[in-house]
Amino acid sequence: MDIVSNQQRQRIHPHKFTLWVAIGSIIMMFAGLTSAYIVKSNQASWQEIEMPQIFWFSTGAILLSSLTVQMALRSFKQREMNRYRQMMAVTVLLGGAFVVMQWMGFQQLWNSGIQFRGVAGAGQFLFVIFGLHALHVLGGVIALMVMFVKAFFGRSKTYSSIPVEVMSTYWHFV
Repeated sequence: MDIVSNQQRQRIHPHKFTLWVAIGSIIMMFAGLTSAYIVKSNQASWQEIEMPQIFWFSTGAILLSSLTVQMALRSFKQREMNRYRQMMAVTVLLGGAFVVMQWMGFQQLWNSGIQFRGVAGAGQFLFVIFGLHALHVLGGVIALMVMFVKAFFGRSKTYSSIPVEVMSTYWHFV
């Protein structure tokens, strides 16, 4: 005997579903690379890398931008469009600061001799993992910029929060 529920089934928006599938795929890719890094790091020829301090500051910027994008989403849902625009502007600035600091950190690594060459080691793993991460951050920055431009120059008749929710979820994942 089947039990029939009177509750309406909740459906996830197709854009949100696609984003979660992509996030799952990205997690699996980075988990594989991290596993390979751990296995390879047990080799006798492995060279440890000291990370530049600027990476800590870039981490702070990206974490703070996660807070500001959440504040932007909340403002959008409450129809506080001026606050939404402000928080989007701050998020874009923090995202830009993150990218600049990452670039500076990798220049420091490169200049200290940690480069993508020689036998597979810490340098190669570092540049592959961070290179792929850079592509994923680039996608987030593009999404941020699109929403930023729409916030200041676009006209929305429906005020659908779905695009803002998708962008903010992706940015949190960055």
